[in-house]
Formats: sequence, structure tokens, C-alpha cells
Amino acid sequence: MLYVVGTPIGNLDDISVRALKTLENVDIIACEDTRNTQKLLNYFQIKNKKLISFHEHNEEKISQKIIELIEENKNVALVSDAGMPCISDPGYILVNKCISKKIKVITIPGPNAALTALVSSGIESYTYTFYGFLPRKKKDLKVKLNEILLSKHTSIIYESPHRIINLIENICEISNHRIISVSRELTKFFEEVVTDTSEKILEKFKRGNLKVKGEFVVIISPNKEETHEEIDNFKLIEEVKKMVDNGSKSSTAIKIVADKYGINKREVYNLYHEEII
Repeated sequence: MLYVVGTPIGNLDDISVRALKTLENVDIIACEDTRNTQKLLNYFQIKNKKLISFHEHNEEKISQKIIELIEENKNVALVSDAGMPCISDPGYILVNKCISKKIKVITIPGPNAALTALVSSGIESYTYTFYGFLPRKKKDLKVKLNEILLSKHTSIIYESPHRIINLIENICEISNHRIISVSRELTKFFEEVVTDTSEKILEKFKRGNLKVKGEFVVIISPNKEETHEEIDNFKLIEEVKKMVDNGSKSSTAIKIVADKYGINKREVYNLYHEEII
């Protein structure tokens, strides 16, 4: 049997009793970094466990090995370095293969950085989309952010410390008054959760009021701009132009704007092309 086990995202005391019992009872633990998992096991005095390395670079190969172990009647637990496996961490391939082989998969829920940040942000959480890490290339990043900032749902993004300021700068270029929340060091001693306009968040980073340290979760509030009935053709064309200037293909920009306002794509296409001819 495969157990997918959620582990703490910072504070080790956040682990569940059920997760501890599972780690104690399984035969093998598959983990991203055996050193990190060993620290967790040592903290809770779980001894003599066989650990195998399971990360994004060997997931395909090791998944097959784990399946073979389970077919030999071994119970295996899958953990990531922090939080829930499969959420911007390895695990999907293994779970998918197990299901296809009719191997039972049991998930032991645990902490998750995305949901912790969302609940702490004060931004509406009724409907949301999790994007994980965004593209690194400048053009691809701008295209994706254009899509996200037009969404009527709350958006959740992960970002690394060396790219967080660049991300906020790009958000400001498109929507500098959008309410966003930036979280770092969640559940740890130096936890920070700051919710403000993107412009003011950028100022806090540049003044050093927000530390560029630790992994970040960025929550972006939904687009609250007026609906189709309240928008004129000129504004529709300007939105398409802005996205194209930021690197989007015209066809992509037209589709996003049409979806945003509930307009037929052909109508936006005609308006845009009449303007540029």
C-alpha cells in the first residue's frame, strides 16, 4: 500500500498524530531529501526506517521501484521536504502509476503553504486557482500574469526569494493597485504575512521592510473591474493592445479579454483588427 503523507511546512509540531503513526509503521519512506526527512524522524524518535530518495529528477525510475516493493507486500510512505506531496512537489507520477496498477493509495492530509497563506491573507477564498511556480522567461511570465490578473478568482503563486521582487514588479506593471498578499516563513518564528496593494508591497521590499528570505506564497485578489455592460469598445481594444505589448500573441489576448467580459471572441477580434488596420 502507498501512503501519501503531509509533513510540516516549518513548525514540526504541526504534524498530525496519524502521520506519525503512519511513518512509524510503514516499511519504507520515499522522500525528496533523505537528510531532511531523517531530521523529522529524529525529532519524533522514529528509528530504523529505510529511506529512499524520490525527487523530480528520478521520479519516473523510482516510481517503478516503489511499485515493485509494494507488490512484494511492503508498505511505503511518500513524503516531500515540506507540505503535501504532489503540490509543486514530486508524487503525481507515482500516485498515477499506483492507481493504474490497482494499488491502494491512502492520503494522510497535512499542512499546505498555499492554503495557509490564503487563509492568512484576508483575501476572499471562496474560489481560487493554484498556479504554483510561474514561467521563468520574461515573455512567458508576462503572458501568464496577464491571464492571472484578468481572472475573477483569487490566484495563488509560489515564488523563490531571488525572483520575488521581479514577480511583484511585473504585477505592478499590469495592475499596480491590485490587492495582493505576500507570505514568507509560514509557521516559523519569523513568519510574515503582508496584504496591501502591489505597489505598496513593492515599496516594502525595496525599503527592506519585507525580507527577501525564505520561500514565498503570493495571493492575488480577483479582478474587480466592471462587467461587459459597463465597458466601451475603446477599453476592450486597449486591454488587448496592452497584453500584446507585454508579449502575448494577439489571438491569446483576444481570447482572454473575450472570456473576461463574456463577449464573443469574434467580436473582440473584429474590434481589434479594425483599430490596427
